[in-house]
Amino acid sequence: MPAGERAARLRVRFDRVRARTAVLAAPIGPEDAMVQSMDDASPTKWHLAHTTWFFERFVLAADVGYREVDPAWDFLFNSYYQSVGPMHARPHRGLLSRPTLAQVRDYRETVDTRLRVRLASGDLDNTRLDILELGLQHEQQHQELLLTDIKHAFWSNPIAPAYRSDLPAACGTAAPLRWMTREERVVEIGHAGWPGTAGFAYDNESPRHRVLVPAHALASRPVSNAEYLAFVEDGGYRTVGLWLSAGWARVQAEGWQRPLYWDQALAREFTLGGWRTLDPGAPVCHLSYYEADAFARWAGARLPTEFEWEQAAAGVPVEGNFVDADRLHPCAPDAADTGLQQLFGDVWEWTHSAYTAYPGYRPWPGALGEYNGKFMDAQWVLRGGSCATPADHMRGSYRNFFPSDARWQFAGLRLAKDSP
Repeated sequence: MPAGERAARLRVRFDRVRARTAVLAAPIGPEDAMVQSMDDASPTKWHLAHTTWFFERFVLAADVGYREVDPAWDFLFNSYYQSVGPMHARPHRGLLSRPTLAQVRDYRETVDTRLRVRLASGDLDNTRLDILELGLQHEQQHQELLLTDIKHAFWSNPIAPAYRSDLPAACGTAAPLRWMTREERVVEIGHAGWPGTAGFAYDNESPRHRVLVPAHALASRPVSNAEYLAFVEDGGYRTVGLWLSAGWARVQAEGWQRPLYWDQALAREFTLGGWRTLDPGAPVCHLSYYEADAFARWAGARLPTEFEWEQAAAGVPVEGNFVDADRLHPCAPDAADTGLQQLFGDVWEWTHSAYTAYPGYRPWPGALGEYNGKFMDAQWVLRGGSCATPADHMRGSYRNFFPSDARWQFAGLRLAKDSP
């Protein structure tokens, strides 16, 4: 595709992605926007600024003589790109009362205007258009983080405010769990590579390669709240034999007794709509890898490998309860049970696959090589997206990753087991 035509299409996509971020941030006032409730989360204001910094630093600043909106912000809003300079420490992002939320929004508007001018000029080459596309995918990741981070902040507040009070309540009814069996076979896994003809993908999704997937069975849907409640009531959090050693140590050290946002009575859960009655049919969420693994052991099963998951997702339309549905919480499926359900949307599904490189993996060149590869250490792969993920950001080869103890993301599980 000629660069000029591609730039015109990216301009439309740029406006749409940036507008969605603004909509998601709209319910969050200035006081809310600078709150950082834990080291792993970031304030809304920082998300708004950092995604803007990405476009300024990696697209606009490539122009000779480009003048930054504010040179000091290069330090404040760099996340982890060591190769482009120092950065403000992540755990201290909530201390940034300045710049103000109004200044950050002005920053976004200024950079947006400058980028639109550059796109309209038609002289951005394909390399910079590639980086622009990466920036849009990056911003969609931060749209999800904006929601999960503000949810944790509001839950940490004793008065437990709702992000939005107009969100719909429970929906759907979980179908009985069934097992879908597959014979052993060699399958192709991963993405063909980007840039290319197969659409965008991150470097950690490539190269496409062949994997032997043993015979196995995969659950027809994710584990529900009702099923996980049975695990809790059966003493799951008190049974040491179900837990990995580090997981049991975390249970003991932090007093875990139930999923992160459930109340002590096991009757309600905190949502972006505030406290709601626990929906028994909805997929359980906000589980760590440790909790997902312990439940699978209790259920006499295991977590699937990412290859089993991707094999199941091959050819399945990327449809489901994404952020586009504006529910912002997992739901039981609306449709009748016709096979594998909810592979996409609702909850990220923990897999039993360590986040590591595919054979022949090569990170992107330059500073953008820091995007994924350097995090291939002590993390697990999650698949499928969640109710906070944009639908057009997801694909079957997408590899999300988090450490074993991460609980604040919309993460759940689907069971698997070995075939006899």
